[in-house]
Amino acid sequence: MHNGEVSWWWQARGLPPRRPSLPGGTQADVCIVGAGYTGLWAAYYLKRADPGLRIVVLEEAFAGFGASGRNGGWVTATLPGSRSRYAAHPQGRKGVRELEGRLRETVDEVARVCRDEGIEAGLVKGGTLTVATSAAQDARLRRRLAQDRAWGDEADIVRYLDKTELAHRLQVTAAVGALYSPHCARVQPADLVAGLAEVVTRSGVLLYEATPVTSISAGRARTPAGDVQAPFVLRCTEGFTTAMPGQRRTLLPMNSSMIVTGPLGDAAWKSIGWDGFETLSDEAHAYIYAQRTADGRIALGGRGIPYRFGSALDHAGAIAASTVVQLGRILRRMFPAAAGAGIDHGWCGVLGVPRDWCATVMLDPRTGLGWAGGYSGHGVAAANLAGRTLADLVRGVPSPLTTLPWVGHRSPRWEPEPARWTGVRGLYALYRTADRLESARRSPRTSLLARAGDLISGISR
Repeated sequence: MHNGEVSWWWQARGLPPRRPSLPGGTQADVCIVGAGYTGLWAAYYLKRADPGLRIVVLEEAFAGFGASGRNGGWVTATLPGSRSRYAAHPQGRKGVRELEGRLRETVDEVARVCRDEGIEAGLVKGGTLTVATSAAQDARLRRRLAQDRAWGDEADIVRYLDKTELAHRLQVTAAVGALYSPHCARVQPADLVAGLAEVVTRSGVLLYEATPVTSISAGRARTPAGDVQAPFVLRCTEGFTTAMPGQRRTLLPMNSSMIVTGPLGDAAWKSIGWDGFETLSDEAHAYIYAQRTADGRIALGGRGIPYRFGSALDHAGAIAASTVVQLGRILRRMFPAAAGAGIDHGWCGVLGVPRDWCATVMLDPRTGLGWAGGYSGHGVAAANLAGRTLADLVRGVPSPLTTLPWVGHRSPRWEPEPARWTGVRGLYALYRTADRLESARRSPRTSLLARAGDLISGISR
């Protein structure tokens, strides 16, 4: 089994030739720190709106090295945050509904750009399934559906599938029901970010790799090679934000791990189904996420080691052997027909989690400093919408995007160590214990341990 090496997504397409590093100090109209989805989408839309802009993107490793090249490949319209918290914005519920509608449109916008720009990323809009494999999980799905209906989501946005309806789409062992939403697409994430990087550089954006940024201040991004001076400096560093001076407690770098099987044979796929290429998750507290890849594998992810002390980051995606065992056990339980395919690759990466689990898009017009992120694992589509919003904010163009409730949202800072480490590790210990108890008891009641975990985490369910 391959371990780390950034991700299987990158190994499947081949690691890219390195672009040049910043040769020395320079000036730009806009400097973007971080060449993941957010930074590249911001550059893409800025350049399309004003081709004359001089845009410099600085990346410590290579474009797509972080979460953009390691994620589960979900272009999902899932809200990156809590409806009730976003509803505290002056626009209230109307603003939340507008943000959710824009995210649904964004799934199609990503598909449009791939089509128009010739980005071959295996994108298929098959929707998404959240399955319940216990009575407690099924009860939570039904409560969630009732909440969605109370917010105005009808069957065209989300609907319940009983066991028989689900089986026509996908065979998951012990599944008793599922929620289905059509507003999600499967994608090969490294193909998407690599293609986007090629598009923006062809348009004249200057992308410098192997160029770490040591500090950001008004009008300046400092690197060992020299400073980039620009009226606007945008920080688009997501889970790597913690490494920036003064940002240690802004976002928590939550670790997520993945495995991918070898290719499954025709008999296995006939048994499993999954012909619609829906993305898949379950309603466990320590949930998994998965997709059927374009070349006939199953890629499946989960928490693994959720957090490293002091907000430490992984080494090129290396994954613990115990995590491979854990995820492999889940894979075989859900899909026994996949057992013979084995596990070809395991890797991990970090996603950025704010203390209130709500994403932010921000630009200070006085200093020209902006940032976007904190998607809490729902960033493939959200980063596109955030990049478009940053482009409008930088250009000073009033638009429906610049008034969305995540614009200007301020999250509390995370607790200092060791409280941060103790809280996150304890939280997932509670969630895993709760999942075991719920499965064993066959009761529709959510475990009190899980409710305690929700209180510790600050997430609104």
